[in-house]
Amino acid sequence: MNRNFKQVVGFIITTSIATLSTAAVNIGVLQGFTGPIESLTPMMAKSAELALKEASDSGVFLGGEKIKAIRADSTCIDSAAAVTSAERLLDSSNVVAIIGASCSGATTAVVNKVLAPKGMVGISSSATSPALSQVNDKGYFFRTAPSDASQGQVLAKIVMNKGIKNIAITYTNNDYGKGLSESFGNAYKGLGGRIEINAPHEDDKADYSAEVGALSASGANSLAVFGYVDKGGRGIVQASLDSDAFEQFIFADGMIGESITNSMGRDLNGTFGTMPGGESEANKKWDIVAENGGIKLGGPYLGGSYDAAAIIVLAIQAGNSTNRSNIQKNIMNVANAPGTKIFAGELKKGLNILANGGNIDYVGATDIEFSDIGEVSGTYQEMEVKSSKFELVKIH
Repeated sequence: MNRNFKQVVGFIITTSIATLSTAAVNIGVLQGFTGPIESLTPMMAKSAELALKEASDSGVFLGGEKIKAIRADSTCIDSAAAVTSAERLLDSSNVVAIIGASCSGATTAVVNKVLAPKGMVGISSSATSPALSQVNDKGYFFRTAPSDASQGQVLAKIVMNKGIKNIAITYTNNDYGKGLSESFGNAYKGLGGRIEINAPHEDDKADYSAEVGALSASGANSLAVFGYVDKGGRGIVQASLDSDAFEQFIFADGMIGESITNSMGRDLNGTFGTMPGGESEANKKWDIVAENGGIKLGGPYLGGSYDAAAIIVLAIQAGNSTNRSNIQKNIMNVANAPGTKIFAGELKKGLNILANGGNIDYVGATDIEFSDIGEVSGTYQEMEVKSSKFELVKIH
């Protein structure tokens, strides 16, 4: 064997070893980077990736393995595109689990066409449609955001407590909007409230004056907008302001974001609504972790996004395997009691306990405890626009 050939062989072997030693565990971050909540998703994705980096940098994850976050766009409103992105994550990027998708309709499609049939764990931090509780996920879908069945009830009580006895409702014409409208509407009427009109809207119209005209003609002074902050919901609010159609706006989580207050400012003062969140020990610890990690707090689903990623890496560690079915089997084991409580910023501690055969109870950023079908009950923040910014008023 000549010297040059030996050098070539040595280079190939060395390169192969180096490639093997630096191979990462790929985890998908499937979010609506374009579409109706595109102003919210960057911080959601960054929150999830903060947990992945924390675990990757720990030196404990699978004995020192690294984690790579692979982003993909679900678009939120195009279910076919969401499925295609999920399939690419699975087939081309070889991800072992998925954080997402963002919106309920896209998530339902991904669960039905990718996660359940292919045995892939997916944890969404923002898909809130009550219909997802009934999806046949074969045990592979979880969510760290509570169902809108709960949010609708909480918001209805807040509205009634403010003395608003009649209302107009408009909702984005998809699973999220319909589910929230039904939940809120049923609870509001049950408390004695009157709904003057309950009408859907589409998300890609240039002009919403006709919709606002019909809503205003109902005679209601208050308008509940169950839509998206970067799409139709924003259009409805702007058209309402332009025509001075309503005295009060009421939002749910999909409408709470800086992009709308930045553009409409003091015209929204007095607007109120709800989004998941609380003020527990877990929430307070998360605030510190988030600020240190460069996360801009104030938007919805941030702590839940961190939690979704953390649960996945802890489940991998618990089974000492990236096998998809092993990940699924260990989700509940790491997320629920009994075990040592693990908060945000304590992933290295949790990974060490699991590596040594111990048990953990991942509390995380949002007080995680899964039900039998992989859902959380959660608490809600009542938010109100004051001085052109959303501010926390109360925890429910």
